[in-house]
Amino acid sequence: MPDTLERLRAILAEVTDLNRATAVLAWDQETYMPPGGVQNRAEQFSTLSEVAHRRFTSEEVGRLLDEAEGANAKLDFDSDEASLIRVTRRDYDQARKLPSELVAEIAHASSTARPHWQKARHESNFGLFAPYLEKNVELNRRVADALGFEKRPYDALLNRTEPGLTTDELEAIFDELKTAIVPLVADISRRAEAVDDSVLRRGFDPDQQLSYALETVTKLGYDLERGRQDISTHPFSIAFGPGDVRITTRVNRDFFNECLFGSIHEAGHGMYFQGIGRNLDRTNLWDGASPGVHESQSRLWENLVGRSLPFWNHLFSSLQRTFPEPLKGVDAEAFYRAVNKSYPSYIRVEADEVTYNLHVLLRFELENDMLEGRLKVRDLPEAWNETFKSYFGLDVPNDREGVLQDIHWSFVGFAEFPGYTLGNIIGAQLMEKIRSEMTDLDHQIERGEFGNLLGWLQNNVYRHGRKFTPNELLERATGRPLTPKPWIAYVRRKYGALYGLHPASD
Repeated sequence: MPDTLERLRAILAEVTDLNRATAVLAWDQETYMPPGGVQNRAEQFSTLSEVAHRRFTSEEVGRLLDEAEGANAKLDFDSDEASLIRVTRRDYDQARKLPSELVAEIAHASSTARPHWQKARHESNFGLFAPYLEKNVELNRRVADALGFEKRPYDALLNRTEPGLTTDELEAIFDELKTAIVPLVADISRRAEAVDDSVLRRGFDPDQQLSYALETVTKLGYDLERGRQDISTHPFSIAFGPGDVRITTRVNRDFFNECLFGSIHEAGHGMYFQGIGRNLDRTNLWDGASPGVHESQSRLWENLVGRSLPFWNHLFSSLQRTFPEPLKGVDAEAFYRAVNKSYPSYIRVEADEVTYNLHVLLRFELENDMLEGRLKVRDLPEAWNETFKSYFGLDVPNDREGVLQDIHWSFVGFAEFPGYTLGNIIGAQLMEKIRSEMTDLDHQIERGEFGNLLGWLQNNVYRHGRKFTPNELLERATGRPLTPKPWIAYVRRKYGALYGLHPASD
C-alpha cells in the first residue's frame, strides 16, 4: 500500500505541475501577453492540457487506484490517504470519459475565444464573439454527452463543479431565493431614497485606489510573500501552488466599489488557496472543495466582512486620510450605507447583495436553454435583454453591459455560474456558525483584528482542500447540509435596517 500510494502521488504531482504551468500561461494571457501571442498561446494550452489529461487517465493510474482501493476500507474516511484515493477515483472516472482530443480542443477553443470576447466587449458588438460562443456551446454539449446524464445535460456538468448537486435541486434553491428576494427588492424600491451612494462617484485617484486596496487585503490576511495583485479586464484569482497565489482587479475613478471590493473578493479566493494544507500539495486534493465553496470565501470577505458597519468603523478614518476631498463631510455610517445601496443594475460583479442572485439565475437559465437546444447563440442577446427586463425592470442599453459583461462564456465552463449563488448561501451559513462561537466578532472587526476569523476558516474550511464534497464540508463545519435560510435571514435583517422596512419584511 505505501508503495502504491507513493507511485500514485508521483504521477499526480506530474499532472499538477503540467496544469499549473498551463495556469501560469493563462494568467499571463490575461495580464501581460501581447495581442499577437493568441495563436501560439492557444497551441501551448492545447498541448499541455492534452499531455496532462493523457498522463492522468493512463492505465497505470487506474491500476494504482484499483490497488489502493483494496485497502481503503481500513483507512479512516477523513484521512488524507482515504480522501486522496476517493477524490482521485472520482476525477479519474470522469476524466476517462473525455477523449484527450476533446480536452485539447477545449483548451484551444477557450484560449482562442478570449481575445475575441475582449474585443467584442470593448466594441459592444456581440456578433464578433458569437461564432466562438457557438463553438463553446457545442463543446459543452459534447462534454455533457461524454460524461453521461440520466435527466438533463446540465446535471453532467454540474456534477463536475458541485459534486452531489442536481439541476432540479439547484432550481429549487433558486425558487426559494426568488420567493424571498422579489418582495424585498420591491420593498427597497419603494424607499430607494433612504440610501444615498453619490459619494462613491466623486472621483477617486486610480493609483491610490490600487494601493489602498492592496493594503486592505493584506490586513485581512492575504499574504504578499506568496501573492501579488495585477490589473485585468475581468478580476480573477489564480494559484500555482501554496507559495504563489495571485489576484487581479480593475479600477474605476468614478465608482469606488469596483477596485476595493473587487480586490477583497479575489483576496477571499486567494486566502482560501493560501490556507490549503501543504500536505495536500501536488495532488488532486489541493484546491477548493468546489467553485461554490470557493466563492463562499470571496463573498464572505467581500460582503459579510467588507460591507459591514464594524468594518467601516475600523477602516473609514484611514480611507478618509487617503481620499480627503471625495470624502469631505462623510462619516463611517454614511459610507457604510453608500456601499450597501441596493438597486437593479446591469453588471453582475458590481451588483448589491440583494439583487446579485438574480444575475446568476439569469445566466443559469440561459445556459440550460443553450445546452438543451431551446436557444440559439445568435438569439442570445435578445433572450438576455428580455429576461433581464423581466427580472430587473431595466432595458439593457448595449451588449457590453448585457450579454458580453462576463468572461466565463469565452471558455468552456458551463455550470460554473451557480457557484456564485451557492457561495452567498454557504458563506452566510458558515458565518452564522462562526458568530455562534465567536460572539464578539463585530468588536474584533472594529479593532481591525481579523486573525481569529481567518483562523476559524483555515481550520474548518481551507486546510481540507478537496477532501470533502460541499455538503460533507458544511456538515462538519456547521452541523447541517446546505440551506439558503441563513442568507435569507441575513439580507432581510441587514436591508430591513438600512431601508427602514416594516418588521414584516424581516
